[in-house]
Amino acid sequence: MPLARKIEYLVENLKDLPDDIAEKGVEILARAGETEYAVVLARDKGMVQKAIRILVNEGDYLWAALIANNEGLATQAEGLYREGLGYYIDMDMFGRAISAATALNMPPHEIDALFIRGIEVESRGLDLSQSRAMIDCAMESLEIALIGREDELSREVMNALKEERGQVAKNGANGENKTMDN
Repeated sequence: MPLARKIEYLVENLKDLPDDIAEKGVEILARAGETEYAVVLARDKGMVQKAIRILVNEGDYLWAALIANNEGLATQAEGLYREGLGYYIDMDMFGRAISAATALNMPPHEIDALFIRGIEVESRGLDLSQSRAMIDCAMESLEIALIGREDELSREVMNALKEERGQVAKNGANGENKTMDN
């Protein structure tokens, strides 16, 4: 049977696959890059460690740790979160790093530091003036959407938008004064 047909068969019969071919099925799916199907099949057929290995090989420590946790393997889950935290920082994947840090109950200041580092990484090469224009456009769209609404939340949002615009104008004026002074 051609590989494409094997994969199709495995995916279509994932929940009803006989145990005697499940391990081979996991191997085929994993090699074909069908990670999610391979992991689900392995997990459902009791091959938890195999599912975890597949995920670690793919760099998905969060899902691997979740599976370990769900199986009552708290120590292994913590190790996976720690390993994942290092991996995600090295790979500049700070959203995932923050998730791992949160799962590890790291202190808030360390999580904030990861968040700030993530912003720094994401904003490399970013045209901030263009970003500011996009934010202004979004604020204007929100304001237009709220015209005519009289509920408390709408009033609070409108007031927050006015405050933000005032702050931006004030900061802009201060920025101009600072450049003129230098």
